[in-house]
Amino acid sequence: MKTSVTLDDGVLTVKICGEIDHHTAALVRKETDTLIQQKRPRELILDFSSVTFMDSSGIGLIMGRYRIMGLFGGYLRVVNVPENLEKLMILSGLGALKVIERRGEMRESA
Repeated sequence: MKTSVTLDDGVLTVKICGEIDHHTAALVRKETDTLIQQKRPRELILDFSSVTFMDSSGIGLIMGRYRIMGLFGGYLRVVNVPENLEKLMILSGLGALKVIERRGEMRESA
């Protein structure tokens, strides 16, 4: 598992590559949380375009970053979600947070 991180104009983007399991989710969580606390972005984008597998640890990763961004007055977007992972996310209840964007889908402005 590998991540690529960019910060541009208050938007922190974390592109996750590979599999998200208990071990890799902990690494992404630690790196992302440190950056959120240091940089205080207004938006966090988790890019799932290169994620090949995700278990329940990925759900926890998303929910925790949603909560942390809310505490800092920001918001979260989960983008480029492959269809098979989107189904897992919806079934877990993440759909209610309205943060998931499928591959190729654009979010409408609020």
